[in-house]
Amino acid sequence: MRPIWIVDDDQSIRWVLQKAVSREGIPCEMFSNASEVLDRLQYETPQVLVSDIRMPGKSGLELLNVVREKCPDLPVIIMTAYSDLDSAVSAFQGGAFEYLPKPFDIENALELILRAVRESQTEEFTEDVDTGTPEILGQAPAMQEVFRAIGRLSQSNVTVLITGESGSGKELVARALHRHSPRVSQPFIALNTAAIPKDLLESELFGHERGSFTGAQTQRRGRFEQAEGGTLFLDEIGDMPAELQTRLLRVLSDGHFYRVGGQQPIKANVRVIAATHQNLDERVRQGLFREDLYHRLNVIRLRLPPLRERLEDVPLLSKHFLGSSARELGVEPKRLSASALAQLCAFHYPGNVRQLENICRWITVMAPAQMVEARDLPAEVRSSSTPVASVAVETSSPSLVEHSLEPVAESTSSFNPETPTRLPNLHQPGEAAWSVPAGVFQAASDWSELLSTEAAKALAEGRPNVMDELTAQFETIMIQTALKATHGKRIEAAQRLGIGRNTITRKIQELKIDVSDLD
Repeated sequence: MRPIWIVDDDQSIRWVLQKAVSREGIPCEMFSNASEVLDRLQYETPQVLVSDIRMPGKSGLELLNVVREKCPDLPVIIMTAYSDLDSAVSAFQGGAFEYLPKPFDIENALELILRAVRESQTEEFTEDVDTGTPEILGQAPAMQEVFRAIGRLSQSNVTVLITGESGSGKELVARALHRHSPRVSQPFIALNTAAIPKDLLESELFGHERGSFTGAQTQRRGRFEQAEGGTLFLDEIGDMPAELQTRLLRVLSDGHFYRVGGQQPIKANVRVIAATHQNLDERVRQGLFREDLYHRLNVIRLRLPPLRERLEDVPLLSKHFLGSSARELGVEPKRLSASALAQLCAFHYPGNVRQLENICRWITVMAPAQMVEARDLPAEVRSSSTPVASVAVETSSPSLVEHSLEPVAESTSSFNPETPTRLPNLHQPGEAAWSVPAGVFQAASDWSELLSTEAAKALAEGRPNVMDELTAQFETIMIQTALKATHGKRIEAAQRLGIGRNTITRKIQELKIDVSDLD
C-alpha cells in the first residue's frame, strides 16, 4: 500500500497523526512544508495527502491547486483552524476530499483518513476496470486461449482466418489483432463481403477508374488502397463470389492488383484478416470455395467460441453492456438480481454476444425497477432458459462460479425444487436474508463458504463497495461476539481480538454497534 503523506509545520500534529495512522498498519510519511511535497510528487504519489492550510512558504491551498492538476484522483484532506474555515470550505468546493478543523479528535481524524483511503482504493479499482476497457471481455478458458493467440501474433504480419458463429465477436478479435500488431499506426479497414451486392463488390475491394462502367464518374480507391500499410478485415469471406475469389488469390499471391478498368498494377502492402461463420472445409469439398485461396487464408486459424460454450462470461459481459447502455441513455445502470443473472446464464444465446448486448439494451429501457428480477427479463429469455433451480452461476467472478451447469437434482436424491435453500445474512447471524432455489449452491460446511456465498450474491447483484460492506459485517460480528464473551468489557474484548482499545471504541462508533445488551 502506498503511504499517507502528512504536511504540517507543527511537529506535534505530524507526530500524533503518524502514530494514529501507523497503528492501523498503514505506512505514513511526514513533511514540514509544501515544497518538500511538490518535489516528491515528481516521482511518487501517496494514497492520501493530509495538509495544513497555513504553513511557511506555499500554503495548503496552493499545494492543493498543484495536486489537482498533477494528481486529480488523489484525495486531499485540508487541516484548518476555525478561523480558516471559510477558506477550507472553498478548498473543499474546489476539489479537496474533506477538511479537518483544528483542534480535532484523533479518532475522528483517523476515521476521515481511513475513509479517504477507501475512496482512493475504490478510484484505483474503478480506473482499472473502466478506463481503457479491454477490446474483448472474457474469463472462460476458451477465451483465454484466444487472448494468448492474439499475444503470440502481436509481432507478426501473418494472415489470420477467424471462424465463429454470427455475433460471437469476430471483428473485435480482428481489431485486437491489428491494435497489437506492428501496423497499429496504419488504417484498419473492414468490409463485410456478404453485405455488398455482387456487382459492386469488385469495385469496393479494388477501386475503379473513371468511366470504367456506367456511373463511374470519378476514380475511386478501393478497400485495399484504403488499408495501405495497415489491416484489411474481410468478414464473411465464405460468401465471396467465385470470380472475386480468383482476384483475391492473385493479390495474396503476388501482392499486386488492378483497379476495375485500370491498366497499371498497384502494389498492396496490406495484412489480410478474414472471418466466416461457415465451414470452409465443407464449402471447399462442395466446390463453392477455392481450395488454394482457403490455404492462403488459413495460415493461422482462430476459433471464437459461441457464448453458450462460455456461459461463465455472461455476468461479466452483462455488467459491461448494462453500463454502456446506461451511459448512452444518460441513466443509472440497472443491476441484476441473483435470479435474473441465473436466468441469463441459463439461456443458450443463438445470437451469441450480440444477442446478450441487445438483451441488456432492452433491460435498460424496459425493466421497471433499478434491481432487475427474473420476471423483468425479455420473454425470449424467460421462456427459453433452463429453470433457475438448475443453474449454478451467481457471480461475475469465475473463482466463485459453480463448476457445473447441470441440474443438481440429478445428483441429489433429496432435491425438491419447491423448497428454497435459506442462506444466512452475515450482518445478523441466524436470520435469513435471501433465498435461492435449492441446488443452486451446495450447503456451506463452514463460515468461509457462507462468506463466499454472500460475496457471490453481492457481486451478482452489482452492489457497490462489496468489500467495505462485507468487512463491516464481519467486524460487527467479531466485536459483538467478543463483547458477549467478556460481558461487555471493551479492553478485554480488544485484547482477545488482538486490536487496540481505541480501535474497538472507534469501531463501535463507526459501525453503530449496540452494546446495551452485551453486559
